[in-house]
Amino acid sequence: MTDQPSSPPKSGAVRALTQALALLSRIGAGLAFAVLIAAVTIQVVGRTIGTSPVWTEELTRYALLYLAAFGAGVALKTGDLVNVDLLLNAMPRRIGWVMRLLSAIAIVILAAILIHPAWRFTAIGAFQTSPAMGLRMTAVHASVLVMLALLGLFALLRVIGMLTGGDDGRPDSDGLSDGAA
Repeated sequence: MTDQPSSPPKSGAVRALTQALALLSRIGAGLAFAVLIAAVTIQVVGRTIGTSPVWTEELTRYALLYLAAFGAGVALKTGDLVNVDLLLNAMPRRIGWVMRLLSAIAIVILAAILIHPAWRFTAIGAFQTSPAMGLRMTAVHASVLVMLALLGLFALLRVIGMLTGGDDGRPDSDGLSDGAA
C-alpha cells in the first residue's frame, strides 16, 4: 500500500450503497470459500480412507468461480486488483484523479458491453448439466454475470462518488470500510 491519504467520505446514498454491496459481496465470497473448503476437505479425507466422491472436484471449481465473481468487485473497491499506482502517485494530483476517473469509466463501459453476452452465456447453461453433480450449468455460468455486474456497479459507484466530490477515486486503504469514520 502507499502512504496516500484516505479517500474523503462519500455522500450518504453512495456510501450506504457501496457498503451494502461490499457486505453482500463479502458474504457471497465467504460462502463460496466455505463451500470450497468443505469440498476439498471431503476430497482429502475421502482419498485418505480410499474413496473420494467424484463430485468434490467439480464443486470445488464452481465454488472457486463464485469466489472470484464475488471478490472481484470488492477487490476493485479495496485496491487489491492489479493496480499500477506508481505512475499515478508520481503525477500531479489532478492528473491522477482524471486517470482514476477514466479507469473507472472504462470498467463501467466494459462491464456494460459484456453484460448481454454474459446473459446469453448464462442462458446457454439451461441446455447443459454438469457431469458429476447433474447441476444445471446456468448456475455455474451465472458466475460470469455476477462478476461483471459487481465490477460494473462498484466502478459506477466510484465514478458517481468522484463526480459528486465525495470520493477521490483511490481505493479504500483498509479494505473493510469506505474511509469514513
